[in-house]
Amino acid sequence: MKAADAADGQEWQQHGFSVEYVLPLIFTRDAFDPANPNLRRLLALREPQKRHRMAVFADAGLLQAQPALPACIAAYAAAHADGIELAGEVVGVPGGEVCKNDPRLLESLLAALAARRIDRHSYAVAIGGGAVLDAVGYAAAIFHRGVRHIRFPSTVLAQGDSGVGVKNALNWHGQKNLVGTFSPPWGVINDAAFIDLLPLREKRAGLAEAVKVALIRDRQFFCDIEDDAPALAAGHAAPLASLIRRSAELHMRQISRGGDPFERGSARPLDFGHWAAHKLERLSGHALSHGEAVAVGIALDARYSVLAGLLAPGAELRIHHLLAQLGFRLWHPLLLARTAQGGLAVLAGLDEFREHLGGELSVTLLAAIGEGVEAHAMDPRLVLSAAAWLQEREGELACA
Repeated sequence: MKAADAADGQEWQQHGFSVEYVLPLIFTRDAFDPANPNLRRLLALREPQKRHRMAVFADAGLLQAQPALPACIAAYAAAHADGIELAGEVVGVPGGEVCKNDPRLLESLLAALAARRIDRHSYAVAIGGGAVLDAVGYAAAIFHRGVRHIRFPSTVLAQGDSGVGVKNALNWHGQKNLVGTFSPPWGVINDAAFIDLLPLREKRAGLAEAVKVALIRDRQFFCDIEDDAPALAAGHAAPLASLIRRSAELHMRQISRGGDPFERGSARPLDFGHWAAHKLERLSGHALSHGEAVAVGIALDARYSVLAGLLAPGAELRIHHLLAQLGFRLWHPLLLARTAQGGLAVLAGLDEFREHLGGELSVTLLAAIGEGVEAHAMDPRLVLSAAAWLQEREGELACA
């Protein structure tokens, strides 16, 4: 027998291999005030005596609304020059899904990192909404096989949900988040001053993800949102700050303690309401924002949960009422749009949802307010009935 034959089929296993992640989340205001120590402290977390280089990328819309921001960042770096070196000018990144859909953007981000000589001990700092954080985070994750990345989420949705997660992605060939990585950031700084600048529509849009995580994990949080609904719908700062903190805490708890932070299995509880939302975003040409589409998806799946016998009747009315109070329209004609073959166009979102992970379909539905449950099949007839119910509710609200 040859030596090569003897080794055929031999298996080696490496045991005791683990990687620990620490993800600091800092809540502050005016993070680029030179008197605010948080960014410097985060940069120096592992190497306190070193002068740290950072390249900064910011949402172009945010830069337009806050034109003094690059000067503030430069002043911050200058005030902490013994510990911080700003590598080049702030790079503007188009905000919203346009940046995730542009195949040229990734190359431009990588070129900016290369021009600034960012290495694995330097930092790529991203300031913006979820799409900008996704795009810059993906570039940082693949540049030099991964450079340190710090997020400054600037929207309600990003501060309470996507900005505190471990995913980065771009859309590709019309598919949401088809290319991306699981790569936790070095840290996250939630600066409340950014929230003050948001238009009311954007403040409201971020509320949907908070309702989502309350519905699957925390009944009391859902009740708190109900109590604060009028103030939240009006964009008041104090209840928004409380909502963001609790939402971020629940999202981070799910990631760190849920047992599957990198989604190796089929379950995606934090994507409750998202199978339809992702499809509606694309069908609408992104006229529906992510948060607005998620609100529709939540209402649809809440009604479906009742029709499927999982959720007590009446709970979906309570959920619908809260979302409507927060300012969401919960019916869209695209819910009943048909494909050329005659099927519901939105149902293609189920196949895309399953294909994104592989394995069996696993959709989070509701067993109760505050308790999610995994389902592995969706009845198209019940989806149609749930959509029709939303249309009826829209008509009733219009006549009220």
